Amino acid sequence: MGGAVKHKWIISIAVMLGTMMEIIDASIVNVALPDMMGNLGATLDEITLMVTGYIVANVIIIPLSGWLSIQFGRKRYFLVSIALFTIASFFCGFVQNLYFLIFARIIQGIGGGGLVPTSQAILMETFPPEEQGTATSIFGLGMMVGPTLGPTLGGWITDNYDWPWIFYINLPIGVLAFFLVLFFIEDPPYLKPANARVDYIGFILLAVGIGCLQTLLEKGEREDWFESNFIIWLSIIAGLALPLFVWWELRIENPIVNLRVMANRSLCIGSIFSMIIGFGLYGSNVLISVYFQNLLNYSSLETGKVVFYAASTIALIMPISGRLVNKVSPRYMVGLGISFFALAIYRMSHYTLETEHSEVFWTQVIRGIGLGLSFVPLNIIALRTLNKKDIPAASGIYNLLRQLGGSFGIAILVALLTRGEAVHRANLIQHVHLLNPLTVQRLDTLEQGLLARGEDFVSARMGALKLLDHTVNNQALMLSFIDAFRFIILLTLLSLPLLLLFKKG
Repeated sequence: MGGAVKHKWIISIAVMLGTMMEIIDASIVNVALPDMMGNLGATLDEITLMVTGYIVANVIIIPLSGWLSIQFGRKRYFLVSIALFTIASFFCGFVQNLYFLIFARIIQGIGGGGLVPTSQAILMETFPPEEQGTATSIFGLGMMVGPTLGPTLGGWITDNYDWPWIFYINLPIGVLAFFLVLFFIEDPPYLKPANARVDYIGFILLAVGIGCLQTLLEKGEREDWFESNFIIWLSIIAGLALPLFVWWELRIENPIVNLRVMANRSLCIGSIFSMIIGFGLYGSNVLISVYFQNLLNYSSLETGKVVFYAASTIALIMPISGRLVNKVSPRYMVGLGISFFALAIYRMSHYTLETEHSEVFWTQVIRGIGLGLSFVPLNIIALRTLNKKDIPAASGIYNLLRQLGGSFGIAILVALLTRGEAVHRANLIQHVHLLNPLTVQRLDTLEQGLLARGEDFVSARMGALKLLDHTVNNQALMLSFIDAFRFIILLTLLSLPLLLLFKKG
C-alpha cells in the first residue's frame, strides 16, 4: 500500500473521473432524445429502450462489482470497466442504427456499473481514516454534481454541436482515467479469488429481479402502471425473484453478493439513508426540470442554470464537509444536511407562477448545502466500521440502493404529478362556471384584451375560453407540484429518527 499512499491524490483524481463520467452519462442523454428520434427515425418507445437498457445493465452490475473485483482483481476489473465504457461511448456516437445504439448503451451500462462502487472501495482503502473525509468529498463531487450537471451539459452540447458529442465527450476522460489507473493503482493483498463454484443461481435471480424492478420503474407511468399486463408480469417476477435471491445468498457459503455485510448496523442504516437521499436528489432534479420548463417556460439552458446553483454549492460545501467529518460527529452532520435539504424542498413547495429569481437562487443554494453536508459523513458512517475485505461488497449494495432510491423517486413523483394534475383540475373546474361572478369577470377581462388586439367577437370569446382553460391547467399542475414536494419533505423528515440508530463517535 506504500505506492498507493504515495500517489493517493492521483488515485483520487482517477476514480473521480470514472465516477463522474458514469454518473453524468446516466442523465446527459435525456435532453438529446428528441434530436436522436428525428435523426434515427425512432419512436419515443424505441428511443427510451436505449435509456432503459443502460440503467438496467448498470443496476445489475453494481452489486456484482465486489465479487468481480475479487475474482479478476480490482485493478484489472476497474480497467476493463473503464475500457468498456469508453469504447461503447465511441460506438454510441458513431453508429446511426437504433438497435446497434441500444446494444452499445447496454455495453456502456455494463462497463459503468462497476465504476462507482469500485471507486469508492479504492478510496476507502487508499486513504488513512483521518483523511477519508477529504477523499470521500472528492468522490462525492462526481456523485452529487454529476446528476445536476448532466442535463445542463447535454442541452449545451446538443444546441451547439450534435447529439453524438454527448458520447464523444467521454473519450478523453476515459483514456485519461484508464492510464492513471494503469500506472498508479495496485491490488491490495487481501483480495484473493475464492476457489469456489460460481453462484449462477444467485446471478440469475439478481439479474431477473433487479432487471424487472428497474424496468417497471422506468416504464410504469408510460404504461399506466397496473392497467398494463406487461407491468403486472414485471411486478410478479420481481416480487418472486428478489426474495428468493436474498434467501439463496444468505443460505450458501460463497454468494455472488455478500448480503451478510448488511448485518453491520451502520452500513444497514447508512444504506437506507443513501436510498432516501437518492430519492430526494434524483426526484427533485426531475421536478425542477419539469416545473421550470413546463410552467415558467424556461429553456433547457436556463433550467440548467437553475440546477447549476445547487451543483456549484455542492462543489463548494463538499470539501468543507470532508474536513469537518473528523471534528464533528458524522451523525450531527447528516442530520444538519438533511434538515437543510428538507428546508429547501419546503421553500420549493411554496413556489408560484410568479416566483422571483432571487428566491429560486437561494432555495437551490440551500439544497446544495444540504446535499453537500450529508453525503460525506454518510459514506464515512456506512463504510468505515467494516473490514477492508468487506468494503467492495458493501459499496456495491450501498450504491445499488442509492440508484434504486433515485429510480423510485422519479417513478413515484412523476406519477404524483400526472395523477395529481387530473385530480386538481377536476376540483378546480367545479368552481369555474358562468354562475360564478369571478369566472364571468375573468372571461370578460380576457375577451376585452383580445378585442383590443383587433380580433372579432367570436374569436375573442373562444380565445378567452382557451386562455381560461390554460390558466386552470397551470394551476392544477402547480398544485400537483406542491403535493410532490411535500411528499419529499415527509419522507426526508421521517428518516431523521434513524440517526439515533448509528453508533456514536
